[in-house]
Amino acid sequence: MPDAAAEPGTAAARNAAEEKSAFSHPAVGPDSTAGYGDHPDQVIDFYAPRGVTGPGEAAPVVVVLHGGSWRAPYDRRHISPFAGFLAERGFAVASAEYRRGAQGPGPDGAGEPVAGRWPDTFDDVAAALDALPELVRQHLPRADARRTVLTGHSAGGHLALWAAARHLLPADAPWRTDRPAPLRGVVALAPIADFEVADKLDVCGGAARQLLGDGELFAERRPYADPALLLPTGIATTLVQGRADVDVPQAVAEAYADAAAKAGEVVGVTLLEDVGHYPLIDPAADACAVVAEEIAQLAW
Repeated sequence: MPDAAAEPGTAAARNAAEEKSAFSHPAVGPDSTAGYGDHPDQVIDFYAPRGVTGPGEAAPVVVVLHGGSWRAPYDRRHISPFAGFLAERGFAVASAEYRRGAQGPGPDGAGEPVAGRWPDTFDDVAAALDALPELVRQHLPRADARRTVLTGHSAGGHLALWAAARHLLPADAPWRTDRPAPLRGVVALAPIADFEVADKLDVCGGAARQLLGDGELFAERRPYADPALLLPTGIATTLVQGRADVDVPQAVAEAYADAAAKAGEVVGVTLLEDVGHYPLIDPAADACAVVAEEIAQLAW
């Protein structure tokens, strides 16, 4: 008997079809790539805006942080069609890579990939954002870095929310800044935005707990890593979430929005009917156009 979960019409079947569509596009090569550190993963791809802006008009910058549960097999290439899609919409795009988890816990990387590296993943995102203004000047001459929107999908959505909240980190955090990031806003796509709820729901195979560490480490590190504990940011923030998402369920986004409300901040939540996890970054999906519009509302 076939697995009922994979039969047509089930949530699992729809999720598989959406994932297949999102990953079916060929990678879109950047116009240039620059390093922000010495590690091979410490690079940013730059996509110049295509033909929507007028002569002499500077384009807003969209910083893209890819998802993939902070695990090594998923790098920025899988989100490059989305980056290219945004460039075609007239945005200047910077897609940042960062160090992710080891290939696996066993010898020679055998076994299931581990989610993230502590503190390397956070070191890299902070360093990439700090280096970005100068790199944008060098590689995106038609861009206006004063109009920068940060976006990210899934685990990258978490990193986007976290990067916008660095001024709220504990005083001893190495990534803390003395003022809010100069952003027009954040558009987080199906983000792993609340680690307590994500842990209870075992989101992405317990990825949040792998990222921070098990046992006491999870509790000790949450104040340094969990966006739901870093509020209010004072930065315009919108979450875009598919109601049919089985990878990062709607409850995770709602928990973050509730935490923001309790902190006195209004976070926009755009819920898309009959949309799962992957259409948000799939240029062939209507949901991707909604994402571009949400970014435009903050950027222009």
